[in-house]
Amino acid sequence: MENLKKNAEFQKIYNFGKKSYGHYSLVFFMKNNLDHNRCGFVASKKIGNAVCRNRIKRLFREYYREMEEKIQVGYDFIFVGKRSAGEKFKELKFQEMKKDIDKVFKRSNLFKD
Repeated sequence: MENLKKNAEFQKIYNFGKKSYGHYSLVFFMKNNLDHNRCGFVASKKIGNAVCRNRIKRLFREYYREMEEKIQVGYDFIFVGKRSAGEKFKELKFQEMKKDIDKVFKRSNLFKD
């Protein structure tokens, strides 16, 4: 997995990509015409303190690491944590987050067939 780092890369995906919502997350995605995927993980200060934001980003990274071989290749993804995830971050289990993001990816047809 390659990470998105530059603000311009994020802005391009925000402005020209598609998005899909879940209960705990929002996923922006866009074709990148490369032979691999790139990811960015975002949790704003509106979600909670640093501990909360880092936990949510860790859950996103773990989801992507676990599901990488099932996800279509050639996309840029930005995983954005929602306030509902921040309010529940202490009790939020990986399985809940996984189920939520799975729905988002299925709705957007981003899994390999």
